[in-house]
Amino acid sequence: MKLESFWQATAPTFTGAATGDLPTHADVVVIGGGFTGISAALNLARSGLKVVVLEAEAVMSQASARNGGHCNTGVSQNFAALVASQGVELASRYYRAFASAVDYVQSLVSDEQIDCDFIRCGKIKLASKASHFAGLKATYEALRTHVDREVELVGADEVRSEVDSAAFHGGLIQKRGGQMHMGKFGIGLAQAAARSGAGIYEHTPVTRLTRVNGYQHRVGTDKGEILAEKVLMATGCSNTGPFDWFQRRIIPVGSFIVVTQPLPPAQLQALIPHNRTCVTSMNIGNYFRTTADHRLVFGGRARFAISSPTSDARSGKILQAGMSKIFPTLAESRIDYCWGGLVDMTADRLPHAGEHEGVFYSLGYSGHGTQMSVWMGRVMADLLAEKSAENPWQRESWPAVPGYFGKPWFLPVAGLWYKTLDRIS
Repeated sequence: MKLESFWQATAPTFTGAATGDLPTHADVVVIGGGFTGISAALNLARSGLKVVVLEAEAVMSQASARNGGHCNTGVSQNFAALVASQGVELASRYYRAFASAVDYVQSLVSDEQIDCDFIRCGKIKLASKASHFAGLKATYEALRTHVDREVELVGADEVRSEVDSAAFHGGLIQKRGGQMHMGKFGIGLAQAAARSGAGIYEHTPVTRLTRVNGYQHRVGTDKGEILAEKVLMATGCSNTGPFDWFQRRIIPVGSFIVVTQPLPPAQLQALIPHNRTCVTSMNIGNYFRTTADHRLVFGGRARFAISSPTSDARSGKILQAGMSKIFPTLAESRIDYCWGGLVDMTADRLPHAGEHEGVFYSLGYSGHGTQMSVWMGRVMADLLAEKSAENPWQRESWPAVPGYFGKPWFLPVAGLWYKTLDRIS
């Protein structure tokens, strides 16, 4: 079992990194070389702006290539609950934003001819307990009424036609979602940005960020300084660097994934006949899907802990046991890859994008960032280039998490709380 991301291990090498000295000036400096930052850089470069991306490690080395590979419509909260908390108009706006984001990812794959196994396969949310089916039904009815008449609800007597497991009591199908090879997509996107003229500097962490002249920014690194007209913060969890304001608003939560050995295609076809992306209804649940080379990718919040080699290995054993419980026929299947990563959670489990003290940002995708981060890169690029004022995640304020200063001391307590909720639900 390799303790590394399957997506990263099987992706092509990025050959578009900038070399030589940093430029002394840029129209826009993008901090972070993941989906948001690289998508923004691609669109900014195409708008004729001089854009520099500063990535602390390698391009696509964090959440963008360490996730489950789902690319779906739907926010991290269920839609019925979102309507109750935000109102129909705002909830519908958010849902349509995610639908637009999936469409945008597909258009990029096509336009840039990125070989990343993208397919529109749909998603099913599975009721892990009989009592959870009522919640899926409420969400189904709200979705059909307001935003998506293509959704389907399958009961306990039908769900095995979608996922051949005795573990589930029904499911909600959203047909517009998809999946892809995250590493191949990320590298393909970065190559496109480099071809368009973006300067992408790897292994160049930002160490200083100072506002000067009332509107410009001096961006400091160990390799030199850049005077930027504008800055876009696109760093996910932001748990390193001079970004205290953002660190108080984003909680890094570990999520862990295993990938099996290649399996007989007929076996996978029997287990997940329609090849959908799958997620369970538990608070500490699981998500899974297949790959183009006939593996099962199986992930979840196995432990409320930060990713590390020791933590990843322990989580891998928990996930393998969970996979075997759902699919007993896979109990003896070899696990080839196991890894962890950080989900950038916000208190309301929704993205936030806007401007703070002259720094633009798009962050906090809360486990649903694959499609939204790519789309928001384009949205933020249009804002920075003053081509559009569209921003679905602009809010009047973004309060800090009370009692939180960048170190998630409360994760074990949160884990116990969610486990309790799962037991009594």
